[in-house]
Amino acid sequence: MALRHYTLDFNLSAPADCPSTVRGLQSIFQEQEMTETVHDTEGHGYLATFIGKSGRLVILRVHSQGLVTVDLQCCEGDNIAQVDNLLNALEKKLKSLLHGNIRGVKRLPALTRGAAVDRYWPTADGRLVEYDIDRVVYDEDSAYQNIKILHSQQFGNILILNGDVNLAESDLPYTQAIMGRGKENYTGKEVLILGGGDGGILAEAVKLKPKMITMVEIDQMVIDGCRTHMRKACGNVLDNLKGDCYQVLVEDCVPVLKKYVEEGKTFDYVINDLTAVPISTAPEEDSTWEFLQLILDLSIKVLRPTGKYFTQGNCANLTEALALYEEQLGRLSCPVDFSKEVVCVPSYMELWVFYTVWKK
Repeated sequence: MALRHYTLDFNLSAPADCPSTVRGLQSIFQEQEMTETVHDTEGHGYLATFIGKSGRLVILRVHSQGLVTVDLQCCEGDNIAQVDNLLNALEKKLKSLLHGNIRGVKRLPALTRGAAVDRYWPTADGRLVEYDIDRVVYDEDSAYQNIKILHSQQFGNILILNGDVNLAESDLPYTQAIMGRGKENYTGKEVLILGGGDGGILAEAVKLKPKMITMVEIDQMVIDGCRTHMRKACGNVLDNLKGDCYQVLVEDCVPVLKKYVEEGKTFDYVINDLTAVPISTAPEEDSTWEFLQLILDLSIKVLRPTGKYFTQGNCANLTEALALYEEQLGRLSCPVDFSKEVVCVPSYMELWVFYTVWKK
């Protein structure tokens, strides 16, 4: 079962006359055979609910500060034309009743709640985006996270990990940005990819004729899901964990990095596709920042003197979090320089910052 939730807002220049506004709307609700219940708001305007035989629920609120809101809920199978007619009648009547006092009217499309296919996902900076998702392709819980792959008519299949949009089949700009935007020569080079279980980076890097790519991904189920359902991003590189110029290690990257440091193994390029910079900068996030610092420090230690470290940063709007990340770059075991680039990632529907780091 799912519900459709419609909203209609009237911003006023001055508080409305509650009794006359309500009386003016009552005939519409009576025609709909909706039962009215008035709720005590203790002097904060007028609040009433109207319930119809069809299960429709309307919440009418005349706020004392000069705002009138109408919320209408109905079952997904309700007659859309009838619901639209009711909203049209309420909007027309309110425009007549509040004529001369209206600063703005806003009517939003229905928000579908409780649907089998969730179309609403937050951006990194806290905005809610409705995607054109029409089906669930894959939905499994691994030992580490919930893994969803959803199909979007616009973006293709989208990988979502623990509610965070990671990569869509349309997101080649993300992959290109985290690899240096075509400005780097990967021919004959050794490359280390941290994370990247969707296979997008690996697939693009293989095309550039490197000597060897080592990808370290902790979650086999991410690899399995993307191998089947994200082929427009990963191609066939995940069909086998070893190829002519690459190997995929299904392991935690921290022990692997520490082992490489001990052995003195180094790489021309390290690409960190593990996680975004934390959005929160509260003290409880200290452990996450410590993890990022650890990954940064170990990555720089396995980077050759002329090598480069690439990573995603975060949404361009999160300037404080980005600044804190840049502070981490000044606390590494050796001095580094960095540059950053802002790229529009299609399925993120927001600008995203990518970093390139190298030893001084």
